[in-house]
Amino acid sequence: MNRKLLLWLLGAGTPVLLLLLWWATSLQSTDTFFPPLKDILQSFQQLWLFAHFQSDVLVSLGNLLLGYAMASAVGVALGFVIALVLVARNVLEPLIHFLRSIPPVALVPIFISLVGFGTEMRVFSIALAALFPTLIATVDGIRSVDSGLKDVARVYRFTTVEKVTQVYLPSAAPQIFSGLQVSLQVAFVVMIASEMLGPSQGIGAMTLLAQQSFMISDMWAGILLLGVIGFAANIVFSLIRRRVLAWYIGSRRLARSS
Repeated sequence: MNRKLLLWLLGAGTPVLLLLLWWATSLQSTDTFFPPLKDILQSFQQLWLFAHFQSDVLVSLGNLLLGYAMASAVGVALGFVIALVLVARNVLEPLIHFLRSIPPVALVPIFISLVGFGTEMRVFSIALAALFPTLIATVDGIRSVDSGLKDVARVYRFTTVEKVTQVYLPSAAPQIFSGLQVSLQVAFVVMIASEMLGPSQGIGAMTLLAQQSFMISDMWAGILLLGVIGFAANIVFSLIRRRVLAWYIGSRRLARSS
């Protein structure tokens, strides 16, 4: 069997085996806080595939995508400015290192004070928390660009736009994508935390409400949904990364085989 196919089957089969084990061990459970998986899946179907799909699931995903997109765009753009403009680096770097040391979840109360409860608070909390991994990865990636490439660009008199698009961006892309992946994970965590405050809307809010109301099957269904979304988001991100960085992944494989 092809080694790549075997690894894929192992990766896909492990969650299935864990679910089967969960089903078997919880089938006869009478514990209030650990209901049978069968009951959890019934709650999952009723809540998240029908009753609360549009009102909560789509709202959460919309906030996540919008906040993450804002963080990605600002992080990459500001990272280029800080890495290439000395004045901007000296002015902004201390502030950035101060802000990034604050736990992302601690930023949520700040936005509640500034803009109140609601969609704006959630989106800006996600965006600010997810900004720093992408920003720092972009700065490090640009700074690590090979000096030989910079000399070639200088000799051929590349314009600033040509340097950015043909030299810096391709060379820094692997590190930028590493930062984007970390930012996605941070955005997901802050999305849940922000929904647990304010109006009862979103997956995090509904899961917390179920826990407070002792609707334990609904609570577990919410946790299961969050796991599924996080897993799916990582798969989609990996596929995009492989597509965009196909040249880089191919060159690394060629280097290993030679």
